[in-house]
This record gives sequence, structure tokens and C-alpha cells, in this order.
Amino acid sequence: MQVHRSALTKEKSTFESMFSLDSDLRSSTCSTINNSGVTVGPEGESDDNPIRLHGDSADEFRSLLWALYALYVHFPLASWRCHKPHAHHRPHELEGAMTAKAISLKLFNLARITHKYEFRAIENWALDKLKTIYMRPVHSHIDDAEGPNLVQLTELASLCEQRDLLDAATARWKRLIVSGKDVALAIGMAERLNLRSLLGLAYHAMLLQGREVWDTDQLLTRTHRIRLLSGHYALGRLGERLPSEPPLLQHHPRCTGSAQVRCNQAWAGLWRSTLDMGKHGLPLQYADVIGKMMLGESTLKALIEREIPTHGLLDAMPWCKENALVATAGKLKEIQESLADYFIDVA
Repeated sequence: MQVHRSALTKEKSTFESMFSLDSDLRSSTCSTINNSGVTVGPEGESDDNPIRLHGDSADEFRSLLWALYALYVHFPLASWRCHKPHAHHRPHELEGAMTAKAISLKLFNLARITHKYEFRAIENWALDKLKTIYMRPVHSHIDDAEGPNLVQLTELASLCEQRDLLDAATARWKRLIVSGKDVALAIGMAERLNLRSLLGLAYHAMLLQGREVWDTDQLLTRTHRIRLLSGHYALGRLGERLPSEPPLLQHHPRCTGSAQVRCNQAWAGLWRSTLDMGKHGLPLQYADVIGKMMLGESTLKALIEREIPTHGLLDAMPWCKENALVATAGKLKEIQESLADYFIDVA
């Protein structure tokens, strides 16, 4: 494929450095003769000796050429460098004839290849457009593969260190995991990209599906199954310890001295009773610490709001009831964020 060198060097990129290096080599070396007896000069000098790009798909390179030729024709370089491109900064190719799927795929391919070759202005533009598509609630159906699939989108967001897009992709993964879909796929992807919060959530969801599912899911390896067994044991033990380990309670300014001593004692009893009431309310799996904590939090809220009888559990902490709820929510969040740490390899 013949491409104008000027198109590839409209802004600073890897190609500019590549061509500069070629010029230096051209001035300091002579042509050589290959095994077929053909005189060969520097790459890009002829159709017989093109510049070879490795690791790029044809669709990605077509998207790059589309950007360089179609978009630069319509807009000056300054338009690309706007910190927040305006909605009208788009060519007619992004409207009308192109489907939502085609637009998403083109932008995805464009973002990948411009990141690789350091076309920063175009990369930022493409990523902004993808964020517009995937962060808009009306496009929630895009989970079902309008454009790049969710694994590809997550990998792109991680590669480009695009936090907003990564958060949008992660939110979609969480919805899938909660509904029991693509859990093993999420485990593999989260491990590969080191997305710890998502990894813990996926492992926990797979844990609750049970041993029969682990043993038959072809996406899970022996290492995954060992980690699931390790997580089952560690989370089960955590669940046993939790009732006797209430989180630190931040006391109200009026709660001091002997009143604070009584408050701490009452809080320890309330914490244990809350988790016990939750445990007896619904049948939960032994290792489902998250379920137990969420049920305990709901029970505590119902006690504080007098939706269920308190049986004197709150009498000794008149000023710190709301702080108890905050402490419980904080403990739940702490466990959720550290879930991945419980699914470890056993030596």
C-alpha cells in the first residue's frame, strides 16, 4: 500500500523518527543486492522493498489512514489538539452512513494504532469519542457487543491508561459478574491486566457458583481452582472471626469518659448481634462474607431506624448509632476491595 510520507508526518509520531532514521541510513549506506540478485535500498524506496509494520491488523491501519486523510482534510491540526474536542469536530464519516457498530470499531482500531505509533492528538480524540459512546447510559445495550467486545475495550483502556473508559468498562463487567455471566472470562482478563478490585469480585462470584462449576468451566485452569479453594478457606475463616472483631467506632464528641467505655461495650455486642441476626435471617454459604456483611449492614440500619425491635442494643450508645453504620459500611468496603488477596496460590 502506497501512503504519502507527508500524511504520516503531519504531527510528531514514531513515523517521523522512523523516516529521519531512514534518511540518515540512506546517506551513510549503499544499496545491497539480495538473494534474488535485485538491488535493494532502504525500506520504503520502492514497491519491492516497502516499510514493513509488524503486529498491526489491516483494519487498524485502514483506520489510521482514514484519520490521516479524511479527518485532516476537514480540520486543521489545532482542532485535534483541543483539550476537549467540540461535538462538531467530527467528519461526515462519523455520521449518517456508518452504523454504531462500525463507528465503535473504527474508533477502537484508531485508538490502538495511534497509541502504538504515538499520534497523541488523534489518540486522545478517538478515546474521547469512545468515552462518549460507552459512558452514555442510553448505550448500555453495547454490552452485547456493539463494536469491540468488552475484553478488547478493557484492554484498550488499560493500555492507554484511560481511567474514565476503564471505569466504564469495569462497571459493565461488574453487571455481568453480578448476573453470573462471563465470570471465568472476567477472572482471566482481570488477572492479565492486574485489575484487583474486579479480580476479587469475579473470584468471589465464581466461588459462590460452587465446585461443580469450577471443575467444568474450560476457561479456568488448575491454578484458578487452587486459588478458589484457598479463597474458600480464607474467607470462611474470616467469616468466623468477624463477629468478635468489630471495626473501630468513631465516637461523637459528646461520647466521652465512662460513657465511651459503655458505648464501646455496647458496640461490640451490637456488632456481634447484628451479624448473628443476619446469619439466621437467610441461608448463606460458609464463605460468603460479602453476603453476610451486606445482610448485617441492612439489619443494623433497620435497628437504628427502629424498623425491627432493638431489645436494648442501642441504649448505651445514644450519640454513636449513625457512626456505627458508617463503621459497618467502611468494613464492608474494606473487605470488598481486598477480596483478591484471599485468592492466592498455595505453596
